[in-house]
Amino acid sequence: MNLSPLQKARYAYKPKLPGMLRNGISEICVKDGAATESVADQDKIKALFPNTYGKNEITFEKGTNTSAAKKQVVGVILSGGQAPGGHNVVCGLYDAIKATDKNNVLLGFKGGPSGLIDDDFIEFDDEYIDAFRNTGGFDIIGSGRTKLETEEQFKIVTEVAKKHGLTAIVIIGGDDSNTNAAVLAEYMAANNTGVQVIGCPKTIDGDLKNEDIEASFGFDTATKTYSELIGNIERDANSAKKYWHFIKVMGRSASHVALECALETQANICLIGEEVAAKKMSLSAIADYIADAVEKRGNNGENFGVAIIPEGIVEFVPEFSMLIAEINELLAGKKTEEFNALPDWDSKYEYIKKGLSKEAFDVFKILPDFVQKQLFLERDPHGNVQVSLIESEKLFSALVADKLKERKANGSYKGKFAAQHHFFGYEGRCAFPSNFDADYCYSLGYNAFMLIQYGYTGYLSKVSNLSKPAEEWVAGGMPITKMMNMERRNGEDKPVIRKALVELDGKPFKYFCEHRDEWAVKTAFTYPGAIQYFGPSEVCDLTTRTLALEKG
Repeated sequence: MNLSPLQKARYAYKPKLPGMLRNGISEICVKDGAATESVADQDKIKALFPNTYGKNEITFEKGTNTSAAKKQVVGVILSGGQAPGGHNVVCGLYDAIKATDKNNVLLGFKGGPSGLIDDDFIEFDDEYIDAFRNTGGFDIIGSGRTKLETEEQFKIVTEVAKKHGLTAIVIIGGDDSNTNAAVLAEYMAANNTGVQVIGCPKTIDGDLKNEDIEASFGFDTATKTYSELIGNIERDANSAKKYWHFIKVMGRSASHVALECALETQANICLIGEEVAAKKMSLSAIADYIADAVEKRGNNGENFGVAIIPEGIVEFVPEFSMLIAEINELLAGKKTEEFNALPDWDSKYEYIKKGLSKEAFDVFKILPDFVQKQLFLERDPHGNVQVSLIESEKLFSALVADKLKERKANGSYKGKFAAQHHFFGYEGRCAFPSNFDADYCYSLGYNAFMLIQYGYTGYLSKVSNLSKPAEEWVAGGMPITKMMNMERRNGEDKPVIRKALVELDGKPFKYFCEHRDEWAVKTAFTYPGAIQYFGPSEVCDLTTRTLALEKG
């Protein structure tokens, strides 16, 4: 295999561990913290997780290791979308397993949770692991989105675990994947299988966090990757001085990625879905907000700018959410086949007009033609609109263009408006992890094995104090049930990890609010540049602006 110079250099990088994990396995002991309860619906969550609910948070400290010695055979899976650093979680887990006892075994199950069901695995050795250290991607064993949630699946996984003598399973994933980890842990405990289940917090969207989980891994690298690209576009815009760039970034259910990129680049406009929902902003109001900045800049002779749009923004717009809900009902069940059988768009348009309420159709008819059609593309597995397919960056530039035509006609707008469109998503999911993510992920994996060694199950590997140098990071674990509440999913109440949204009273959003009016009108762009792997710590180990602001 031909390697780039950067690949060779990254293989040689030695990830930094928290101080208490650097002393050697034999010098790590446990400090018990307080008992926990779920974030909401305590009685219901406790009833569903009688064997794993209410356990103590724990931290690891320097001291004599009191865990019982036994051979460990651990299975690991990568679940859900890719995030930079996933390979280092596996590498940290492997190194801790082998440091404890070279006869311990780590099995990687391929293709995500389905690998556990299909018994498709590889036994890791030094040579295989070394080829993936500090690299991006999930290609070490692949990933998948199969959910582990049925009794039948749990029985199969139990049999696979028994066949290989598994003592533990580590699930590396986001909120849904770690919800599955909690349910699987409860099943294994209830049935006395002896198999522990540990989760690791992954998602570039940044919505798997709370007071304990300060950041999900991959967020740092992904947002730095997007911010480099946005900074490059800002420089180009400031050079050509003739385009407004509308840039959609990842973040279906929360706007953390958009906010971080705005803080990094000081773009003229950044929409925050949580604010749109709180203020009940309409599509027209959002378009006016962007058009105000375009007008002011254009009248100053600056016919260019950058607007950052979160991927899931339209779901936060109340009138659009109502429209989507009605469309989902309109095409429920076999009605989708009936709709798709109509001969052309005109007949489909009439079908839509008859099927929607007046309020919903009033929203539908102001949408550009291409967005109207995108709402009726292929449905998701539950028969719902696939919001991620909506080109919201083009939607808002079209709505802004209409607003500016009106303003041109009444004489208030003197400038010129031309738009370019971008979507940054996959570009950030498999990048070479930043030093922060390389260190953080390696620590999460190493720490996950310490939780296994001490007999914990239904816990999330936790590394905190992340705004400080790695030496000062604190390793430990928290029961996954602490993050859970009940939500309505597909007509049923289900226990799930609550997604962390952008907090409108939080320090990152407040800082953004203090500066956005100035950034909207002035050309105050900053250019983060590429992720730096070599050089002074203040450059190479830099945390996200979000984490720095949250932790002061």
